[in-house]
Amino acid sequence: MATHREIASRRTVALVGPSAAGKTSLAEALLWKAGAVGAPGSVEKGSTVSDHDPLEKKALRSLNATLLHFTHRDITTHLIDTPGAGDCLGQSLPALEAVETAAIVINAATGVEPMAVRMMEWAQQRERDRIIIVNRIDAQGVNLEALVGEIQAAFGRECLPVNLPSQKGERVLDCFWKMDDDGPPPDFSSVAAAHRALVEQVVEVDAAFVERYLNDGDVDPSELHAPLEQALREGHLVPICFVSARTGAGVPELLDVIERLLPDPSEGNPPAFLEGEGDAAKPIRALPDADKHVLAHVFKITQDPYVGKMGVIRVHQGTITRDSQLYVGDGRRPFKVGHLFMLQGKELQEVAKAVPGDLCAIAKVEELHYDAVLHDAAEDSHIHLKPLQFPLPVHGLAISPKRRGDEQRLHDILLKLVSEDPCLHVDHVASTNETVVYGLGELHLRTLLDRLADVHNCQVDTRPPRIAYRETITAAAEGHHRHKKQTGGAGQFGEVYLRIEPLPRGTGFLFVDEVKGGAIPHNFMPAVEKGVRQAMEEGVVAGYPVVDLKCVVYDGKSHTVDSKEIAFVTAAKKALVAAVQAARPCLLEPIVDVEIAAPEDNMGDITGDLASRRGQVSGTRADTEGALTVLAQAPLSELSSYQTRLNSLTGGQGRYTIAFSHYEPVPPNLQTQLASQYKVKEEA
Repeated sequence: MATHREIASRRTVALVGPSAAGKTSLAEALLWKAGAVGAPGSVEKGSTVSDHDPLEKKALRSLNATLLHFTHRDITTHLIDTPGAGDCLGQSLPALEAVETAAIVINAATGVEPMAVRMMEWAQQRERDRIIIVNRIDAQGVNLEALVGEIQAAFGRECLPVNLPSQKGERVLDCFWKMDDDGPPPDFSSVAAAHRALVEQVVEVDAAFVERYLNDGDVDPSELHAPLEQALREGHLVPICFVSARTGAGVPELLDVIERLLPDPSEGNPPAFLEGEGDAAKPIRALPDADKHVLAHVFKITQDPYVGKMGVIRVHQGTITRDSQLYVGDGRRPFKVGHLFMLQGKELQEVAKAVPGDLCAIAKVEELHYDAVLHDAAEDSHIHLKPLQFPLPVHGLAISPKRRGDEQRLHDILLKLVSEDPCLHVDHVASTNETVVYGLGELHLRTLLDRLADVHNCQVDTRPPRIAYRETITAAAEGHHRHKKQTGGAGQFGEVYLRIEPLPRGTGFLFVDEVKGGAIPHNFMPAVEKGVRQAMEEGVVAGYPVVDLKCVVYDGKSHTVDSKEIAFVTAAKKALVAAVQAARPCLLEPIVDVEIAAPEDNMGDITGDLASRRGQVSGTRADTEGALTVLAQAPLSELSSYQTRLNSLTGGQGRYTIAFSHYEPVPPNLQTQLASQYKVKEEA
């Protein structure tokens, strides 16, 4: 079994942040400096360990979360390189569940971007230790002192440099341990001032150290390990490191920070495990002890054409070996671990065991799925992680195979792709007989189409993006239908009376049985509810799901011979449709939060364009000098191909991110248009 020393030698770090911050190049530089690769790869040449997917090489950007690892000075670091696009949050957010530390990477040339703000917020919500890595410090014209001020304005005064750039970013000076104050001066501030600010911030969490500091004037940094880890856990300190992945400046110092400052599995905040369901769920603590029973978590699923299905896991407690018998969640039958792999990009390196703090993979176990908890004790079957709140996928695309007869194959491939990405959803719309894929944006769906064609050789036709409208009611109403059918033999008979009323937005659906005296036999009530739900799924006004509705079934009739489930399903569907039509129905459209980063000179054009798209600007935020971020809300339907429009307004310098906010009623003219289009389809 693993010793405490072995577990204490583990570090887990996720590189997160905006696109073009240089996360992949930084990962390459760390691998190289640690001796894990002979030379750092290049994103432009497609030679990085991280971006090994052919689609990533083609796009020159990360699209997947990739696992890497290296051992340096007897410390094994598991690194996750995540994509920075807002459309790839299904890959980057789960990485936060697998690590002790979230490293937010910021491009020195572009400053604090919206994605950096969002990832910092998510990491804080999940109580990860956080550090900020300022990359590209050698870029021409950067003002690193102003950038530190910008970081502190965005994230708080607890963000403090642990090293400082010198000689215009050619080297980096340590400010915490070695105190590099004999060489060339830093480009701003001083080593002594930065050291003093760090020590004062750390000792604040421990009253005894505060007293010593006030009496002695300083504290030996080697004595500050425990309060330093406490400050990181509590978010009382967020270190800032400076690097240039291109030149290697600051990379050895960053390795030093990872090994000496960042937490091991026993020092970070524990994962948010819960036992039980709903309101009865109670928090439980996973202990990073190799001798206890196993608790591990599947945070990533891959479907490799050669290896098959593979679950990537973080071990939180216990030890997993190649012969371990593990349960998946509340599954009653365990599976045997045949092979255990460490991942180095696309390379699988078989290992004999995994201890708390290790990230590894298990292949060819069909029961594995995203968010599953693996354990080796049957009594742990009700343990699960507190769910991540993912953005709602609201960009839709109707999709069908080019070749007739490939419908089932397309369906099977889509299910595999959805299993890899929690932010991809697939729906079959019965009213239009369409398969609709929902994602977070245009890039998300375009990547899906590229994967279908290039990886799975599945050619498809697509139709214009389908917005995830919803239908609801604004008044109470009643509905009734008698279904009677006689065909010579046994007939069909079912009669349903129901009333509906609106529920608050976001409540969903509530079904109530108030039938008295057995007017509808109890065994037929599930059929009645099924009919109501089918009608709601198919829609009434424009073919979109009905939401936020309470349905009370209060009366009906049955026949001792002719009543069947199908009769009550049909009667309930038609009664619900009649009730909705009488309840002043309205269509709801998804409203999204929009953050647009662009040059200050273009703000007038951007806000005017947003207004023409029914958008509402709520404010602006100053970024780097001459650049602003516009904060707004707008209907998703108005943002189709928005990046193209933004490029024309800003000369290609604008970027935007969106996140689902809420649903609002559509304007009357749009409701009329959508309803008439649906009517034409029905008649056709």
